[in-house]
Amino acid sequence: MTEPLKHECGIVMIRLLKPLEYYQKKYGTWQYGLNKLYLLMEKQHNRGQEGAGLAVVKLDSPPGSEFIFRERATGSGAISEIFSNVYKNYEKVSPEQFNDAEYANQYLPFAGELFLGHLRYSTTGKSGISYVHPFMRRNNWRSRNLALAGNFNMTNVDELFNDLLAQGQHPRDYADTFVLLESLGHHLDREVQYQFDKLSKTGAKGNDLNDLIEKNLDIHFMLNKASENWDGGFTIGGLIGCGDGFVFRDPWGIRPAFYYNDDEIVVVASERPVIQTALGLDVDNVKELNPGQAIIVKKDGTVMFSQIQEPKNVTPCSFERIYFSRGSDADIYRERKQLGKLLLPQILKAIDSDIQHSVFSFIPNTAEVAFFGMSESLNEYMNDVKIRKITEKGHSLTEEELNRILSMKVRTEKVVIKDIKLRTFIAQDNNRDDLAAHVYDVTYQSINPEKDNLVVIDDSIVRGTTLKQSIIKILDRIHPKKIVIVSSSPQIRYPDCYGIDMSRMGEFAAFRAAIELLKERKMQSIIDEVYRKSLAQKDKPKEEIVNYVKEIYAPFTDEEISAKMAEMLTPKGTKAKIELVFQSIENLHKATPNHKGDWYFSGNYPTPGGNRMVNTAFLNYIEGVNKRSYR
Repeated sequence: MTEPLKHECGIVMIRLLKPLEYYQKKYGTWQYGLNKLYLLMEKQHNRGQEGAGLAVVKLDSPPGSEFIFRERATGSGAISEIFSNVYKNYEKVSPEQFNDAEYANQYLPFAGELFLGHLRYSTTGKSGISYVHPFMRRNNWRSRNLALAGNFNMTNVDELFNDLLAQGQHPRDYADTFVLLESLGHHLDREVQYQFDKLSKTGAKGNDLNDLIEKNLDIHFMLNKASENWDGGFTIGGLIGCGDGFVFRDPWGIRPAFYYNDDEIVVVASERPVIQTALGLDVDNVKELNPGQAIIVKKDGTVMFSQIQEPKNVTPCSFERIYFSRGSDADIYRERKQLGKLLLPQILKAIDSDIQHSVFSFIPNTAEVAFFGMSESLNEYMNDVKIRKITEKGHSLTEEELNRILSMKVRTEKVVIKDIKLRTFIAQDNNRDDLAAHVYDVTYQSINPEKDNLVVIDDSIVRGTTLKQSIIKILDRIHPKKIVIVSSSPQIRYPDCYGIDMSRMGEFAAFRAAIELLKERKMQSIIDEVYRKSLAQKDKPKEEIVNYVKEIYAPFTDEEISAKMAEMLTPKGTKAKIELVFQSIENLHKATPNHKGDWYFSGNYPTPGGNRMVNTAFLNYIEGVNKRSYR
């Protein structure tokens, strides 16, 4: 993607099921859990580069000693910083003590059995260390301590906030992370109190009573009651101070979660291949958490899979498959290749089937796999052409003609090079746009000037800013006859509210193109009518809101909007003809059959909060309010 989106936090939960001495003996270090946490977080660094944090729980720390530890940092180097800070705790420890698992378990911080890691990308614009996960809720009762981290965005923070007020609480912040922490904390408190009242009647007291409370904590009940009114996409991990841990996935299956467990370890992460790599596993060993399901690990090591909420309109995020997740996942790699292959008919139409005078390339780095799929389909097509030509000639085919046919090939080149990263110290400079134009560079003399078409594939086009400011300008320098920009995803028409920072209608090149077409064709009344209907439902319950923004696109074909986008994104002075080609939603579903969450393209939101959010986004656009449509 030429314009990287802020998106998709990443999480890791690890539970060691054996004493630290076991890992010291088998793997040569009691830090086995910390080491795996570091590796799993680094392998998911693509999911969050604004901050990172970790929390660790010791299962059997004596009274008067700490049992839950946390470290957080901001910035792209946060992972290294937090682990560096963890290991600073051991600098003054002698080698003998450091390598003694029993000593570490008793005295060293972060030497525990239960781990939670988080990588952050802000989708709300709120930044600073206070917004970096894991969040914590402290208490002298181990069972009332809660560390929380997640990959989520809630669409109904206002309702959840008001629920807390109705319970008599005074939340410290309006952000969904704070609200969920207090909501889960409230229900955890109630569960602990319920167990205390019930078990006190048995005559148990002191540590015996506390042990019984921790053993009988009903995490399923706590999660079920807390999440009854949640609307959004989420995978949430939590550690309880007594040693219980959980990861809970939303009932729509929007956000991903994968797990592995054996008799030594339980691991949960946002992506499957990172677990495979960290633990050396085959793909079939790593399972996906079901929508609405939680994996719960009790202090005694019991692993449970609990259906917290029943699945609802299950629509896993298709953007995970197109762009966000690591392409090293076997299924995602195959799907991205298929996305490239399915574009063949549109590409042939755009170049008038003139493969001999066309060069094919990609925009690095996330479109590379789709490029492989596109290349395969072009080669298959070219083989069919060769077979047809040979068959048509039959026995009359001369050796010279045969050599000419067999020499026909698909020409692929690495035309576009990602050259520099725009640094933050020039982000506000008046020359930023000029500098941004040089983020990419071009391989000169990679095509025949004035004769060749240049077909370049990207995984998605959101704003189109980089295309206009950089990509098309540099491609035009090598003088192609025609430039075809191919998107392996459909036109992005609608905002997201489930964890991707893509919430303003004016950000989308497709939306701007549709608005321009309506104005040019004297159809302003449609814009006015959509605004009137959207305003009329502004204060309705989210369950009653309709996505009327679909009517903005309804008068036009996909091709008409693509053509208008091409016109709007073509820089002045461009000599080559520009054409944009997009994946169809139908083919997207063919390529990613198990991930049909396509609301960015179709406007079909899986939750009522999605319709309310797009309604707000459209009102903000018309009224000139430049802010996110969710909080």
